[in-house]
Amino acid sequence: MGFFKDFKSFLMKGDIVNLATAVVIGGAFNKIVGSAVADIIMPIVGIITGGTDFTQKFIALDGKEYETLAAAQEAGAAVMTYGNLIQAIINFVIVGLFIFIVLKAYEKSQKKEEEAPAPPAGPTQEELLAEIRDLLKKD
Repeated sequence: MGFFKDFKSFLMKGDIVNLATAVVIGGAFNKIVGSAVADIIMPIVGIITGGTDFTQKFIALDGKEYETLAAAQEAGAAVMTYGNLIQAIINFVIVGLFIFIVLKAYEKSQKKEEEAPAPPAGPTQEELLAEIRDLLKKD
Protein backbone atom coordinates (compact mmCIF):
# COMPACT_ATOMS: atom_id res chain seq x y z
CA MET A 1 0.00 0.00 0.00
CA GLY A 2 2.98 2.31 0.58
CA PHE A 3 3.88 2.30 -3.12
CA PHE A 4 0.47 3.60 -4.21
CA LYS A 5 0.43 6.22 -1.45
CA ASP A 6 3.89 7.44 -2.51
CA PHE A 7 2.84 7.41 -6.17
CA LYS A 8 -0.30 9.42 -5.38
CA SER A 9 1.68 12.01 -3.40
CA PHE A 10 4.18 12.22 -6.29
CA LEU A 11 1.39 12.87 -8.79
CA MET A 12 -0.23 15.48 -6.60
CA LYS A 13 2.92 17.55 -6.11
CA GLY A 14 2.42 21.09 -7.29
CA ASP A 15 5.19 20.85 -9.88
CA ILE A 16 3.67 17.81 -11.59
CA VAL A 17 0.17 19.30 -11.65
CA ASN A 18 1.54 22.59 -13.01
CA LEU A 19 3.50 20.73 -15.68
CA ALA A 20 0.45 18.71 -16.72
CA THR A 21 -1.61 21.89 -16.93
CA ALA A 22 1.09 23.56 -19.02
CA VAL A 23 1.18 20.61 -21.44
CA VAL A 24 -2.60 20.69 -21.94
CA ILE A 25 -2.65 24.46 -22.42
CA GLY A 26 0.41 24.23 -24.69
CA GLY A 27 -1.41 21.72 -26.89
CA ALA A 28 -4.39 24.04 -27.21
CA PHE A 29 -2.10 27.03 -27.81
CA ASN A 30 -0.30 25.03 -30.51
CA LYS A 31 -3.57 24.71 -32.44
CA ILE A 32 -4.19 28.45 -32.16
CA VAL A 33 -0.67 29.30 -33.33
CA GLY A 34 -0.84 26.69 -36.11
CA SER A 35 -4.12 28.11 -37.36
CA ALA A 36 -2.80 31.68 -37.23
CA VAL A 37 0.26 30.66 -39.22
CA ALA A 38 -1.52 28.47 -41.78
CA ASP A 39 -4.69 30.54 -42.25
CA ILE A 40 -3.51 34.12 -41.82
CA ILE A 41 0.25 34.53 -42.12
CA MET A 42 1.20 31.96 -44.78
CA PRO A 43 -1.25 33.33 -47.39
CA ILE A 44 0.43 36.72 -46.91
CA VAL A 45 3.87 35.08 -47.27
CA GLY A 46 2.53 33.37 -50.42
CA ILE A 47 1.56 36.73 -51.90
CA ILE A 48 4.96 38.22 -51.02
CA THR A 49 6.84 35.29 -52.60
CA GLY A 50 4.67 35.30 -55.72
CA GLY A 51 2.68 32.20 -54.80
CA THR A 52 5.73 29.97 -54.46
CA ASP A 53 4.93 26.66 -52.78
CA PHE A 54 8.20 25.77 -51.13
CA THR A 55 7.02 22.23 -50.35
CA GLN A 56 7.25 21.44 -54.07
CA LYS A 57 10.92 22.42 -54.39
CA PHE A 58 13.14 19.36 -54.78
CA ILE A 59 16.25 17.93 -56.37
CA ALA A 60 16.08 14.51 -58.01
CA LEU A 61 19.19 12.57 -57.10
CA ASP A 62 18.99 10.28 -60.12
CA GLY A 63 19.90 13.18 -62.43
CA LYS A 64 16.59 13.16 -64.32
CA GLU A 65 14.19 16.09 -64.59
CA TYR A 66 10.67 15.70 -63.19
CA GLU A 67 7.86 18.16 -63.60
CA THR A 68 6.54 17.79 -60.06
CA LEU A 69 7.55 16.24 -56.78
CA ALA A 70 4.68 13.77 -57.10
CA ALA A 71 5.96 12.67 -60.51
CA ALA A 72 9.46 12.10 -59.11
CA GLN A 73 8.12 10.12 -56.17
CA GLU A 74 5.86 8.08 -58.45
CA ALA A 75 8.87 7.21 -60.61
CA GLY A 76 10.63 5.99 -57.46
CA ALA A 77 13.40 8.57 -57.72
CA ALA A 78 15.33 9.53 -54.63
CA VAL A 79 14.65 13.20 -54.02
CA MET A 80 15.92 15.85 -51.64
CA THR A 81 12.95 18.00 -50.75
CA TYR A 82 14.84 21.10 -49.71
CA GLY A 83 11.62 23.08 -50.02
CA ASN A 84 10.25 21.33 -46.92
CA LEU A 85 13.24 22.60 -44.95
CA ILE A 86 12.67 26.13 -46.22
CA GLN A 87 8.98 25.86 -45.34
CA ALA A 88 9.82 24.55 -41.84
CA ILE A 89 12.25 27.44 -41.29
CA ILE A 90 9.66 29.99 -42.40
CA ASN A 91 7.05 28.37 -40.13
CA PHE A 92 9.52 28.37 -37.21
CA VAL A 93 10.32 32.05 -37.62
CA ILE A 94 6.65 32.98 -37.95
CA VAL A 95 5.61 30.88 -34.94
CA GLY A 96 8.49 32.35 -32.94
CA LEU A 97 7.40 35.87 -33.88
CA PHE A 98 3.78 35.10 -33.02
CA ILE A 99 4.71 33.68 -29.60
CA PHE A 100 7.04 36.65 -28.98
CA ILE A 101 4.19 39.08 -29.66
CA VAL A 102 1.80 37.16 -27.38
CA LEU A 103 4.37 36.99 -24.56
CA LYS A 104 5.15 40.71 -24.88
CA ALA A 105 1.44 41.49 -24.56
CA TYR A 106 1.23 39.17 -21.54
CA GLU A 107 4.23 40.83 -19.86
CA LYS A 108 2.73 44.25 -20.53
CA SER A 109 -0.54 43.23 -18.88
CA GLN A 110 1.37 41.85 -15.86
CA LYS A 111 3.25 45.12 -15.37
CA LYS A 112 -0.04 47.04 -15.26
CA GLU A 113 -1.31 44.78 -12.50
CA GLU A 114 1.91 45.21 -10.52
CA GLU A 115 1.79 49.00 -10.87
CA ALA A 116 -1.63 49.20 -9.19
CA PRO A 117 -1.34 51.47 -6.16
CA ALA A 118 -1.03 49.72 -2.85
CA PRO A 119 -3.88 50.26 -0.42
CA PRO A 120 -3.12 52.93 2.16
CA ALA A 121 -1.15 51.52 5.05
CA GLY A 122 -2.86 51.44 8.41
CA PRO A 123 -1.24 52.57 11.61
CA THR A 124 1.82 50.70 12.77
CA GLN A 125 1.82 48.53 15.86
CA GLU A 126 3.66 51.23 17.79
CA GLU A 127 1.08 53.84 16.82
CA LEU A 128 -1.75 51.57 17.94
CA LEU A 129 -0.06 50.88 21.26
CA ALA A 130 0.56 54.59 21.82
CA GLU A 131 -3.09 55.32 21.05
CA ILE A 132 -4.24 52.64 23.53
CA ARG A 133 -1.85 54.06 26.14
CA ASP A 134 -3.22 57.56 25.64
CA LEU A 135 -6.81 56.30 25.94
CA LEU A 136 -5.96 54.48 29.17
CA LYS A 137 -4.35 57.63 30.61
CA LYS A 138 -7.59 59.61 29.99
CA ASP A 139 -9.63 57.19 32.16
